Amino acid sequence: MKELSDYFGKIHDGGGAIGYIHSCPELIECVRQIGFLPLLDSGIRGYAAESMMAEECRFTQFDDGTWEWPLWQWKGSAVRDGGCVYGKFFAGKAGFVSREWWPDLYNWRRSQNPVPEEGSIEDAILTTLREQGSMITRELRAACDFTGKNMRSKFDGYVGRLQMGTYIVTEDFVYPVDKHGREYGFGWSLLTTPERLLGRESCRCERTPEESFQRMAEHLAQLLPDATERQIKRILK
Repeated sequence: MKELSDYFGKIHDGGGAIGYIHSCPELIECVRQIGFLPLLDSGIRGYAAESMMAEECRFTQFDDGTWEWPLWQWKGSAVRDGGCVYGKFFAGKAGFVSREWWPDLYNWRRSQNPVPEEGSIEDAILTTLREQGSMITRELRAACDFTGKNMRSKFDGYVGRLQMGTYIVTEDFVYPVDKHGREYGFGWSLLTTPERLLGRESCRCERTPEESFQRMAEHLAQLLPDATERQIKRILK
């Protein structure tokens, strides 16, 4: 934790702090220590996995149109093997939560986002996902009959809100394969429920929702000296 505090402290002091993460194991360790890590820009300077990547590990586009982005490739391994939970948890944007801190986030968010009403669209999406176990987004969308014009964005909105409420998480990423057997593209999220992925006991928290929120806010305030109280609340709410 001291190394991370030093990193954010240097940003706060104006000295910059590029190059903290050089590998997937370092990304996993960073999530474990920090607890909550947005993938891309969070609105707090330096507080995003993308911002913390070493220079040689950042997004690179080549002259032939191909690209290389280690962070995008590593996120799947972090979810599968690193004890991380991934989804759109931060003001509708994707990021990681460590399993240690997941029960507190789950506890707080569920108190703010009641179980979807029976017969609602959100309930239908969750019921379909629970019945199937896990589905990539486009399969879930088709199964819920969101196939007409402009229905994709509407469906993504429902799923995004369910992720913010900690009802849906990403289990893995699925990539199309070319004729040579090579994966390509940005891939699709394989969605599931946290109870199926982690087990109900791993989602259980003995604190009150308010105690969970205060615990998370104090942790981030200590770690992020450059963040305002309003910014931290936005991350957690």
